[in-house]
Amino acid sequence: MEQSPARRVLSDFAANKVALAALVVIAVIVLLALAASLIAPQNPYDLAQLDIMDGRLPPGSASADGLTFWLGTDDQGRDMLSGILYGLRISLAVGAGSAIVAGIIGTALGLSAAYAGGRIEAAIMRLVDLQLSFPAILVALMILAFLGKGVVNVMLALVIVEWASYARTARSAALSERAREYIEAAECLALPRWRVVFRHLLPNCLPPLIVIGTIQVARAIALEATLSFLGLGVPITEPSLGLLIANGYQYMLSGKYWISFYPGIALLVTIMAINLVGDQLRDVLNPRLQR
Repeated sequence: MEQSPARRVLSDFAANKVALAALVVIAVIVLLALAASLIAPQNPYDLAQLDIMDGRLPPGSASADGLTFWLGTDDQGRDMLSGILYGLRISLAVGAGSAIVAGIIGTALGLSAAYAGGRIEAAIMRLVDLQLSFPAILVALMILAFLGKGVVNVMLALVIVEWASYARTARSAALSERAREYIEAAECLALPRWRVVFRHLLPNCLPPLIVIGTIQVARAIALEATLSFLGLGVPITEPSLGLLIANGYQYMLSGKYWISFYPGIALLVTIMAINLVGDQLRDVLNPRLQR
């Protein structure tokens, strides 16, 4: 019995044990982030729960009220385990949210460019080329220098940085599908252009867009961490992983490694797991790349 496309993709993906383990790691990280308020020993956003006298305690230390800091504390007395759990929530929300919004905008523009052609395609793709000619971190820094700190502002900056990659990928995939018979058949039926593009063309362009979307989530998380590390990302009252790393950077050479080390490990594991899943999706969804 011939497998359906969905079953084939799932079986091919599960054949790679490393990618499957990475997917499990992502699921665990997402569950930990969603349940942070339930399982975290402390709310790191509540300043009333922080005691400056508990600052920079090593892993395994206990506070005066009996709370054990299994991963130590930062310079503000924030429990590092709680900070990482809450920081994962912000990092994942910013990364996934910006990737989804950028994907919608970039995909719509890329499909429109490929289907319309002519001056519309030229205008959109020149804008894409202009966007991609600037380093992403430079564009994000300029935007945040103008807008200021904040989760919403960081997401807006990442959307502006990321949409062009989706547009180029969508146009490339749509150009190869544009000349196929099912598109000609839909046009012969005098269907509206928007229906031809989004009902017939888009579904057949999804595989490369899913792959680029997965990679862009990891890229957005890394970029948000970089911006927060530089002090232009999320506010200090809502620390992400990047800001937690920045808080301990000045103490790295004084033996207080845990302030930056554990958030750095969490960030590394998250980005690596997403990239492994994205790499396997690329191989599974493109038969020409299967080994």
